[in-house]
Parts: sequence; structure tokens; C-alpha cells
Amino acid sequence: MPDLDSLTHQTISQYLKSHIRTVPDWPVPGVQFRDITPLLQNPKVFRVLIDAFVHRYMDPALRPDVVAGLDARGFILGAVVAYELSVGFVPIRKKGKLPFDTVEETYALEYGSATVELHTDAVKPGNRVLLIDDLIATGGTMMAGKKLLEKLGATVTEGAAIVDLPALGGSARLLATGLPLFTLVDFSDH
Repeated sequence: MPDLDSLTHQTISQYLKSHIRTVPDWPVPGVQFRDITPLLQNPKVFRVLIDAFVHRYMDPALRPDVVAGLDARGFILGAVVAYELSVGFVPIRKKGKLPFDTVEETYALEYGSATVELHTDAVKPGNRVLLIDDLIATGGTMMAGKKLLEKLGATVTEGAAIVDLPALGGSARLLATGLPLFTLVDFSDH
């Protein structure tokens, strides 16, 4: 693989996409599950993945004060990206997992709802936050994370993910709220 700086976004996208495993009919029939674990298992591929995010957010116009990762794969990406950018990392967790005072946001799932939480001291008013997850499907988790961060006075400068599944409508919903998005791989057929 050539030096990351010499590659186009399209080349990086194709390279990463070739390392994402598709698991048919999981967790239910008809779903094409996009498994990112092969991206994490191969050190060379993992480096390309992380570097693609880090190179983008090193730009002073996009550089965050804090990276927030969504439970659970957003923790893997977000913590490494934050480390490489020399900024703090905050986890947005599923309800009941954080030990200190929290704010919470409930969002709709296909069948029911879920709630995520954030410590009340995780960000400061005015912090510029990069919100990161592995995948955008319906957009509910990322929107809930954005709302939590905004409740505490932070500004979510961009939502980032490895994979976008635009057919499920999440990226369109997020963009319609004014949240800029950056994704590396698009599976139009979800």
C-alpha cells in the first residue's frame, strides 16, 4: 500500500471496503451485516483506517478539542484517533454503564428504543467535538450522541464513521439536522 498522503479518498475507500466482511442474514434474515472486525485485525489495514481519520482531523479547520465515541465500536476508533490527535476522549455509553452523574438521551430502534448516557463533566461548553462510530444505519445512535453533547454546551463539528448505509436513511436524516458527516466506505445496497 502506498503512502497515505498520495492516495485519494476513493482508493482508501476501496481498500478498506475490500477488508469488510459481509455476513448475510445476520442478526435476522434479509440483513447484510457489515463486519468491520477484519479492519481491526490486520495491523496494516487498521493503520490505514486510523490514518484516514487522523489526517482529516489534523486540519486546523476540522480539529476537535475532544473526540466522543459511541458504544461500543466507536470507543475503539475514537480512543485511537483522540490519542493520535493529542486530544481527550469521552465515551457515550449504553444506559447504566457510567458510574458518575449523567445526562441521557433515548432514541427509537426498529423494535423499541434504547438510551445512551454521558457523564455531565465529559465536555465543557464551547468544546468542539468529533463524534465517531463504526457505522451509520438509521442514524439514531449518532443523533442521540449529538443531542447529549449539545445538552452539555459542546458543538459537534462532524459525525464520522467507517461505513455509511445510505439506503437506511440515517446519513440523510443526520445531514438534514445540519450535522456534517464524513464516512470512508459506502454500501449503497445496505
